[in-house]
Amino acid sequence: MTRVRRVSRWLLTAVAAGLVWFALAAPESASRLGLLSLVRVPIEGLVLVVLLLVLRGRPRAWLEALIGVVLALLVIVRVLDLGFRSALYRPFNPVTDWRYAGSAAELLAGSVGPGPALVILAASALAVLGLVVGTPLAVARLSRVVNHHRRTSLPAVLALALVWVGCAAAGLSIQPDLPVASSSAAALAVREVTTTRANLRDRDVFATMIPADPWQQSRDADLLLALRGKDVLLVFVESYGRVAVEGSPAVSTALDAATAQLDAAGYSSRSAWLTSPTFGGTSWLAHATLQSGLWVDSQQRYDQLLDARRLTLTGAFSRAGWRVVDVVPANRRDWPEGKAFYGYDLVYDARTLGYAGPGFGYAPMPDQYTLAAFNRLELEPSPREPVMAEIDLVSSHVPWAPLPHAVSWASIGYGSVFLAQAGRATPQSVVWSSNTTVRTAYGQSVAYSLDSTFSLLGHVRDRDLVLVVLGDHQPAPIVSGPGGGHDVPISVVARDPAVLDRIAAWGWSEGLRPGPRSPVWRMDRFRDRFLAAYGPGPGG
Repeated sequence: MTRVRRVSRWLLTAVAAGLVWFALAAPESASRLGLLSLVRVPIEGLVLVVLLLVLRGRPRAWLEALIGVVLALLVIVRVLDLGFRSALYRPFNPVTDWRYAGSAAELLAGSVGPGPALVILAASALAVLGLVVGTPLAVARLSRVVNHHRRTSLPAVLALALVWVGCAAAGLSIQPDLPVASSSAAALAVREVTTTRANLRDRDVFATMIPADPWQQSRDADLLLALRGKDVLLVFVESYGRVAVEGSPAVSTALDAATAQLDAAGYSSRSAWLTSPTFGGTSWLAHATLQSGLWVDSQQRYDQLLDARRLTLTGAFSRAGWRVVDVVPANRRDWPEGKAFYGYDLVYDARTLGYAGPGFGYAPMPDQYTLAAFNRLELEPSPREPVMAEIDLVSSHVPWAPLPHAVSWASIGYGSVFLAQAGRATPQSVVWSSNTTVRTAYGQSVAYSLDSTFSLLGHVRDRDLVLVVLGDHQPAPIVSGPGGGHDVPISVVARDPAVLDRIAAWGWSEGLRPGPRSPVWRMDRFRDRFLAAYGPGPGG
């Protein structure tokens, strides 16, 4: 029994040491995460051992608890960093990114199902609780061990300190950007503090930018004069990035076919690139940027903007006499900001679009149905006032499976026609079996969304409407690859030649496919240039 207890104590000590060592030495990049990455000497660990040897009684107990909690938080931040760097190409922001928890839970449920998502979330919560409780206990256990072996602990620390200094002076690394002499925990803590301070300063900076808007003073009668009487649709295609145009055969085919069909129907189009403020997700930041004319690249700025007053594109159309609506098929709950900030007369969501068919992956309904329902609810009634709508399409949202296929527009009704497709599309498990199949499925899903959007023009009564189609952000790195950039395509489609004549000075490319030399604008520049093109300058 004594031997079992001795082995148990050694195992507990080994686990405690491993947890603390991981918290101190783990790399920030998933590509460098491995056993070799932990074969480093963290200077913070050496300092910690010295403090534990010097302090006594209550001060040491308080230090054990404090360091344990700090290390637990650092582990959590490291894990979140790995996730954010993998999905969004940026580190986790402790000030603002916690607000994404609800969206992440919804995305997980849409990807793997409510039951498995609940299990994953529960396991994650238990892991976090285990870290917060277990890490201080691990530090306390190591404290007892080093103090019980004081004669060997201090010489060992001094020897490792010499090794650290020697490795630092020689610049020894296990692999590029992964030095043997580690100080990554301290660097991470400093970065989090610096980021927090920068966010606090940015609040004041952004607060001065929001009201600085000469368009706010424009007379209602002067806004968007050149578009009066026309329906205008602003269609965001989820994850429609530059990689789709330049790297997907399915998207290339869809754009070329749609360009030819639109030309035959009397439509013309112009296309270019916009640089999105976000990457891989958080689409609402792109929507707010395009609508407000401000660079909304964080949740903090988004929340701050929606609590303020700012003329959006939607607001300009509303003031000029359009009925303005939003179509958000992925939403399942009230969104009061849609009316309070954007000024929508009505917001359609998953509960109000009348869909009676199956969901497809993240999307609760196919994009073709979303567009058909909008046409039925807003464009077909007569008489009516002109409509301006933002429509957010989500069939091309990760995980890009299962994917619906197009049906006859006349058969769509309330969506029961899609019941026949349930269970027949390629499942997510097959699509995500390799990077190649993921990229193929991504391109097919974007092509489906584009086909649905442009084919709508052949089924609306109003052939004089104006269509603005764009992406919100590039897809996740598994598709975009390293250094994919933030550019997304944008196209303006109209039958009235005067509409495109108004933007001739923009120098955009003809057709639906922007080229490598097409103009690239930051997304926050679009609002002002659009308002200027179709009406007098700001302030009237």
